Amino acid sequence: MWNVEERFTPKQIESLAALGFAVGSTRGVVRVEKYGCGAEFRKGTDDLYEMTVVPTIMLKGRFTRLWDAGYQKFLLTDDGLKLPALATHLESLRRFNEELRTALGVPTFYNEALGSVSQISVYDRVKGRVGDVPDKTVGAHEPAGGH
Repeated sequence: MWNVEERFTPKQIESLAALGFAVGSTRGVVRVEKYGCGAEFRKGTDDLYEMTVVPTIMLKGRFTRLWDAGYQKFLLTDDGLKLPALATHLESLRRFNEELRTALGVPTFYNEALGSVSQISVYDRVKGRVGDVPDKTVGAHEPAGGH
């Protein structure tokens, strides 16, 4: 996962649009999107930007969290909606992440380059322990009417 302590200059953030990223800014909050993925940066009192939402897959214009439930990866929305993460989602996230890191000059570490890094990893196969029912543990629910 990204080093969220990294800070970026306004010039670095502004340069992203020229590299094909959709960049939107409102009152010091910048949203960067490409390939159906996005990240968010907030301007600090020192005029540097801090990443407040790490690269993630977007769903209907909203950020999701990538959740490893032990048997499959899912996209989890803030309201608990759970959808299977497809290979195309993960490919897009990897591409977005790599291009954003390169554009901002952030190095990629070996363990991050191996594959998708989940934001949530909660599961346990032992009945009675936290995580034995993964959906319950993270407050996830299926979409109305199934997949």
